[in-house]
Amino acid sequence: MILAHQTFSSRQQIQRAVILAAMDNDQVSRAELARLSGLSKQTMSDVFRELEEDGWLALAGRVSGTVGRSAAVYELAPSRALLFGADVGGTKIHTALADAKGRVLAELEVPTTQDGPHAFADQLVECCRRLTEMAGQSRDRIAAGAIGIPGAFDKAARKLFMVPNIAGMNGYAIEDDLREKLGFELRVDNDVNMAAKGEMWQGEGRDIACFVFIALGTGIGMGIINEGRILSGARGAAGEVATLPIGGDAFDARNFHAGVLERSVGSIALCERYEGAGGAPGSTMRDIFAASQKGDAIATAVLTEAARQIALGIVATCAILDPQRVVMGGSIGEREELVDMIRHFVALATPTPPECVISTLGRRAGLLGTIGQSQDLLRAQLLNVEPARVGRP
Repeated sequence: MILAHQTFSSRQQIQRAVILAAMDNDQVSRAELARLSGLSKQTMSDVFRELEEDGWLALAGRVSGTVGRSAAVYELAPSRALLFGADVGGTKIHTALADAKGRVLAELEVPTTQDGPHAFADQLVECCRRLTEMAGQSRDRIAAGAIGIPGAFDKAARKLFMVPNIAGMNGYAIEDDLREKLGFELRVDNDVNMAAKGEMWQGEGRDIACFVFIALGTGIGMGIINEGRILSGARGAAGEVATLPIGGDAFDARNFHAGVLERSVGSIALCERYEGAGGAPGSTMRDIFAASQKGDAIATAVLTEAARQIALGIVATCAILDPQRVVMGGSIGEREELVDMIRHFVALATPTPPECVISTLGRRAGLLGTIGQSQDLLRAQLLNVEPARVGRP
C-alpha cells in the first residue's frame, strides 16, 4: 500500500498527486493531468495503469476529445482506503466506517465502558472489527481515523485531561496507545471540536472561515474554527466556555470542577433553579420547555435568564475571536425558542452581533467531524506533511 512508506520517490509523489486529484474530483483524465503537471503522456499513462492495478483508480468511462478521439476518465476506488471515526460520550460511543470520499459505509453504537483505558481501547478495536465486517471490507484497508472525546487532549504531553464523565481516562496517552492497537494513524480531539469540524465539512459552517459551535446540554462547550481550522489552544482546551466567569462567583472553588457558566446554564442547574423557584419537582428540561410554552412564568423566567447568560458568553467570545457565525447545538442549544432569546440578548449587548443559527446536523455533527478529520489525515499522509498543515475549509 502506497501509504506505508515515509520517504517517497518522484514516481510515488506523482501517484499520490493523482490519488489526491481523484479524491477532490468525481472524475479525472490522464490527458488533463499530464497537461497540468507538465509530465509526458506516457509517464502519466504508466502511473494511471499502476494505480489501477493497485486498486486506487477505476475506469469511469470516456469523454469526447478532438475529432475522432475520446479521453479515458478515471474515478477514485473509494474503498481502497477507509476512514474510521468515533464520537465518544459519557454513556455511548458512536462509531462509523467511511470510504475515502467520506461516504459512511457502516455505523455502530456501543455503551461507553467505565473500566478504564485498556477496556476503552479494546472497545474501539472491537468496533473496527465489527464495522469492517458489516461493510464487507478488510480491516487493513483502514488508513486513518479520528476520535472525539469529552475532554481535552494535550498534544505536547500526549495525554488526556479534563475527562470527568469516563472513569480512569485522565492522564491516558490515548493517541499513542490506540495507534499501536488499531494499526493506523489517528487523531484525537475534544468532542465539541469534532462537532465544529462536522459543521465546517457538511453543516452550517461550510464556506465560513471563522465560526464557533456551541453545544449546550448537560454541560456547555465550544468548538472554534478559525481561518478554516480547528483552534485547539496550547493544551487542547481552547473553547472551554464552561469556565467563563458568568452566572456565578469565579472565586468559588466549587466551580472549579464544572466551571462557573456550566453550573449556571447546564441542564442540571436549570432544573434545580426551576424547582427551587416553585416549579414542579423532578422536572426535566423537556418539561420546562413545555411548561414555558403553556405560559408557566417560572419556566419562562428560568429559560430567559439562561439565554441572557449564554448571550454574555457569546459576546465575550466575539470580543476575542470575532466569529462570523455562532452555530448552536446540543439537546438544549438546538431549541429554537431558546436561540430566539439568545439572539435578542446578543443584539442588546453588542452593536455587531454575529449570526446565530441552529445546527442542521444535530447529534451527527461530532461523528461526521471525525470522518472529516480522518479524511484530512489521509490527505496529509498522501502529501507527506503534518496534518495540521492540510486542514481545508
